[in-house]
Amino acid sequence: MSSIVSVQNLRKSYAGGFEALKGCNLEIEEGEILALLGPNGAGKTTLISTICGITVPTSGIITVGGHDTQTDFRAARNLIGLVPQEINLEPFETVMNTVRFSRGLFGKPRDDAYLEKVLNQLSLGDKKDNKIMTLSGGMKRRVLIAKALSHEPRVLFLDEPTAGVDVELRKDMWEVVAGLKASGVTIILTTHYIEEAEAIADRVGVINKGEILLVQEKSDLMAQMGQKQLQIDLTEPTEDIPAALNSYALSRSDDGLKLTYSYDTKGDRTGITTLLNDLQRAGLQMADIQTKQNSLEDIFVGLVREEK
Repeated sequence: MSSIVSVQNLRKSYAGGFEALKGCNLEIEEGEILALLGPNGAGKTTLISTICGITVPTSGIITVGGHDTQTDFRAARNLIGLVPQEINLEPFETVMNTVRFSRGLFGKPRDDAYLEKVLNQLSLGDKKDNKIMTLSGGMKRRVLIAKALSHEPRVLFLDEPTAGVDVELRKDMWEVVAGLKASGVTIILTTHYIEEAEAIADRVGVINKGEILLVQEKSDLMAQMGQKQLQIDLTEPTEDIPAALNSYALSRSDDGLKLTYSYDTKGDRTGITTLLNDLQRAGLQMADIQTKQNSLEDIFVGLVREEK
């Protein structure tokens, strides 16, 4: 699969010396959904804004569909649709006129049939003649996506697309994104919702303090970096972990009734069988055991913590 967006050694510095992006490298494959995770101030919006030409880079090279965003801006920008965080729409205009105007800004000829197809895809077909002011917050976000798709881009950037949207509408938005991918659109989204990345992304990128820490297949990331935890419920509380079990680095709950053992899912041996035997030798009686797989959130928090 070829890259449709290429970012090489991208840097962005502001007056006063603050460096928002520090040599970012990123290859976005055509037809994928890439979720970009990071805490507030990590550089997510700056990265997207720079790729889209809203922010001028200090140095580095960005190409979209083979077009350099600095030397061939119009050709590159025509391939990009951007859905910003803020809802900024003309309240007294209709939905159709709003997306029709956006299409015209890119010099595209009028094509109401295409725009109606986009609106139908976003469940806005029956709202096309409604004024923006009559729509719910979730519908307005769909209008933003329709505007971004109005000029038939190949790449769609979604900056916090479900911020402030309730859980039910958020899941509806995930279905919309999956439908867009099925139609051949490459999608890059920034999000604070870890479950969003787990639900819809093909690859996950983590950015912090202006640096991209990793970009990896979601499944590979979970397999390579995820750990499992074995929770052991005891029949009687223990005040201390016996010295004979020190090599397992067990953690003890405050009430002394639970012990937790972490192990690498990719290791040749988990050590569980030996641990259970040693627990019995140490005189600890087990009431129950259960395992838990680390979530993407656990992995993300661990990565960001390491960078502090």
